[in-house]
Amino acid sequence: MFKQRAHDVPFSDRTQAGRLLGQALLHYRERNDVVVLALPRGGVPVAFEVVKAINASLDLMLVRKLGTPGQEELAMGAIAWGGVRVLNPDIIGSLGISAETIDAVASREGKELERRQRAYRGDRPPPQVQGRCVILVDDGLATGATMRSAVKALRQQHPARIVVAVPVAPPDTVETLGHEADEVVCLATPEPFMAIGRWYLEFPQTSDDEVKDLLRRAWTPAGGPAAAGAGP
Repeated sequence: MFKQRAHDVPFSDRTQAGRLLGQALLHYRERNDVVVLALPRGGVPVAFEVVKAINASLDLMLVRKLGTPGQEELAMGAIAWGGVRVLNPDIIGSLGISAETIDAVASREGKELERRQRAYRGDRPPPQVQGRCVILVDDGLATGATMRSAVKALRQQHPARIVVAVPVAPPDTVETLGHEADEVVCLATPEPFMAIGRWYLEFPQTSDDEVKDLLRRAWTPAGGPAAAGAGP
């Protein structure tokens, strides 16, 4: 099911977008079976505001986009923890991208996944999602390949429900994800879409330090009301 909330874009920044998204997810507030998983790095500040709004726990969904060589912002697919790989056959076919090229990019991005796991989570065990309602949060979607990979990886962990929640995405991407997730909550679906950053007044790159700081705040009592139930 796809739920769209009317909103005048652009958003001011990820924090404001997260607060608005949290309001759109209030029907999940105070449920003890809900866990919010952010797609780093840009999804973390958005998700941090969501967990404050609905009083849920926060963790990460580690996924990496497979950028097209020479056009890295164009996703030819994505990978996620658990060895999951989702490819975009239209882009791969139209650009004649070889299997060897895909494997090389996937290998490089796999190493970045491992680095982020160590940097952000250390020895912390993976979040427990079996039988739970999982809300996947990012700062926006373009092709949706990264989020589709996240959904596919999560399905292997047998959650009770998967909700994709983002501030902004193109209509066709939302429609595609609506067939793969149990629910999609998107605040705005502008056309023409162009790029995620187009719909934010401020859209700086989220740093590793910012991710670690927000996770630390969510995982400790000083992090606010969501922290008490944070973590796996």
